[in-house]
Amino acid sequence: MGMDGNGDEGAPPPRARRKRAEPTPVQRAIGLLSRREHSRRELTRKLKVRGVEDDAAKAAVGRLAHDGWQDDARFAESLVRSRSASGYGPLHIRAELGTHGLDRDAVAAAMDTFDGDWAANARDLVRRRYGTEALADIAARRKAADLLARRGFDVDTIRSATRYDPDDAE
Repeated sequence: MGMDGNGDEGAPPPRARRKRAEPTPVQRAIGLLSRREHSRRELTRKLKVRGVEDDAAKAAVGRLAHDGWQDDARFAESLVRSRSASGYGPLHIRAELGTHGLDRDAVAAAMDTFDGDWAANARDLVRRRYGTEALADIAARRKAADLLARRGFDVDTIRSATRYDPDDAE
């Protein structure tokens, strides 16, 4: 209200907003990379979805890869760490890495960075979901085996993780 209490008399005019400059493809890509690692393919696709021309997107991602901002090996290692910690097995993780356009050697190198034990991960997932006593029941073991198969564990790991051992019950 103005000085006389009846409106905007005497109030300064509203300030005009300065229009922010459209971010460059490199700036957009850095914004995406600041949140999490991305593969080259994924970063290029996300830039194109945001309206960046194909050649400009590829050039921006190439520049960032050259400067060390984007690295497929670092992305792959991060994905292996993240997915394995979330209870996913090697088959699932390998397949997901393949969807990011990584070649066989890059996938193998990333999988080699896993320093845990897939069987222990599978057992931990089963224990968290079903408990140790529940595995005495054949139906519960089947459910646990189905879960592990969906999560990308191999048959031997599934058998080992769902085997009921009464001496192992806590």
